Amino acid sequence: MLPGRSAVAVALHRFYAHVADHAHLPESVTLAETVEAWWEGIEAYLVTGITNAASEGNNRLIKLEARNAFGFRNRANQRLRSRCATTRRARREANPH
Repeated sequence: MLPGRSAVAVALHRFYAHVADHAHLPESVTLAETVEAWWEGIEAYLVTGITNAASEGNNRLIKLEARNAFGFRNRANQRLRSRCATTRRARREANPH
């Protein structure tokens, strides 16, 4: 079960209070600044449970294939390699050996 906005707000307040108590640790201050900068996305995940992890993983695979194909001149082949890399798991599940 996903927490409501009020529960998330209470937890965020407790987190900031904890960081304030440990402000002598620069790492905790840096963590609080990072949470503040990314709070909109963090809250959206906590409230909805929806993430963009799949698309980020596909982007990582595409960039990896592009690095592996560096120097190749055929753009169509590079697109095909990227598509194969990002659909590998789906193709494996559809055709188990």
